Amino acid sequence: MEHIYSKWYHPYTPAKKYKKKVAYFSMEFGIDQTFNIYSGGLGFLAGSHMRSGLELKQNMIGIGMLWKYGYYDQARNEDQTLKTEFNVKHFDFLEDTGIEVEIKLHDNPHVKVRAYVLKPEVFGTVPMYFLSTDVDGNDHLSRTITNHLYDQNPVTRVSQSIVLGIAGAKVVEALGGADTYHLNEGHALPAFYYLRDRGVTKAQMVFTTHTPEKAGNEERDARHLNRCGFFGRTLSDEELHREMVNGGMINYTVSALRMARKANGVSKLHAIVANDMWKDYDDICEIIPITNAQNQKFWQDEIIKKSWMKADAVIYKERKTQLKSELFEEVYKQTGKRFDPNVLTIVWARRFAAYKRADLLLRDYNRFKRLISNNTHPVQIIWAGKPYPFDYNAIDVFNHLVHQSKHEPNLAVLIGYEIDLSKRLKCGSDVWLNTPRITREASGTSGMTAAMNGSVNVSTDDGWIPEFKKDEQNCFVLPALDHHSPTWDQDNLDSDNLYHILENKVIPTYYDNPDKWQDIVFKAMDDVIPEFTTQRMADDYYKKLFN
Repeated sequence: MEHIYSKWYHPYTPAKKYKKKVAYFSMEFGIDQTFNIYSGGLGFLAGSHMRSGLELKQNMIGIGMLWKYGYYDQARNEDQTLKTEFNVKHFDFLEDTGIEVEIKLHDNPHVKVRAYVLKPEVFGTVPMYFLSTDVDGNDHLSRTITNHLYDQNPVTRVSQSIVLGIAGAKVVEALGGADTYHLNEGHALPAFYYLRDRGVTKAQMVFTTHTPEKAGNEERDARHLNRCGFFGRTLSDEELHREMVNGGMINYTVSALRMARKANGVSKLHAIVANDMWKDYDDICEIIPITNAQNQKFWQDEIIKKSWMKADAVIYKERKTQLKSELFEEVYKQTGKRFDPNVLTIVWARRFAAYKRADLLLRDYNRFKRLISNNTHPVQIIWAGKPYPFDYNAIDVFNHLVHQSKHEPNLAVLIGYEIDLSKRLKCGSDVWLNTPRITREASGTSGMTAAMNGSVNVSTDDGWIPEFKKDEQNCFVLPALDHHSPTWDQDNLDSDNLYHILENKVIPTYYDNPDKWQDIVFKAMDDVIPEFTTQRMADDYYKKLFN
């Protein structure tokens, strides 16, 4: 019997303004805790997008990868430092579509790729297709390509892009083809090369860039990619030369920007930064802003929502205390420390990357000690997040925080930062601390879902914050500085400003002026909803990018 999802199918009639068939390619999707195939913000954003696609009845499908080991599991060594574990995941809620395509990888012309469907009723998303090379008939090496998200081996990484891009495009063809092909970041770039050869026009290709750091935009040797099968066929020297930049390289972002009709950055500031970053390359398409967002229905606590709609501070306070207690059960379970729901709780939780500065609070250690040992205005601080498993500098920062917090009763570093813990931290914190060096954070959506749950943003003026901020009315923002100055100087100035804001504004407001604090909490919800929800964003993508 033919599978209903072996052709382009939605269990609803798409809404008129969203009737264009869109295939959305992403290396990671953060949809549900039980489906842990994501590493961070890129996945959280894509997952929320798929949920809102269903809510709005959009004619869209997702194309992703079925990572056998997910990203990785955070565990601890005996001294509580970070241990990375790779465990096989089980996704019995996916169904085999029966669609199997073949691609050429390196010297193997017959690598099989199988497509599994995530039906809309499982987690409330548009139909999504996940690709696996762990298929009978493939040799051992081919079967391991879809083992690990962002595999450390560069040749495997290239193979993953070819699977997502070319096998993904072939799966879309098998489903009946799309009107618009959208790449969420450059990982699936081979799709554009393959589709271009198949007569898909520039008018049908669009692209989202997320990375405002040149180094974060993948760039590889053109001849090597040609040998790997990256372009869907072997390009002639002349053809290859046309694709090259920077002395014989293929830059995934530059190629995507050249082939796409239009592209977007993920905040207003990021679009400015991105246009400036790529302006020296010829034939680049326009990069417009469509600010990232998150799915309100999934992320916002129902009782918190009710208290905000009724402007009822009593209900809010009761629920917040309960949510803090639930979070603190996890703190106790992991660290043996008992946190107090009546104490101001600050959370720093996101992917551990150098520019995000997880340890900024510790920069002036004497001031930090004063802050955490103030008995009249006490604070509790929690850090959580996943470093890339082979980024030893980021792991070192994580472990440094573990050691610094070990003997302090009001500090905790948590492992297991995935969707469930992320939700708990946003619901159970009073302050959401966000400290990237400015212009380096493209969007930073975690602060949006924190605000939906009454956690007040204390942030540098980066990503989405410039579009949202009303300083001291809906958040607290560090003063701007010159982002061209040496990072050492930026870090000193930012940490100085951060202590000043915490000592003189945030902490006194929380304890001495609770009514004002409550106003800030509700004002932040007013300003984050609907503007920073994926209902708005998913609509914008159709209006500004797909149509």
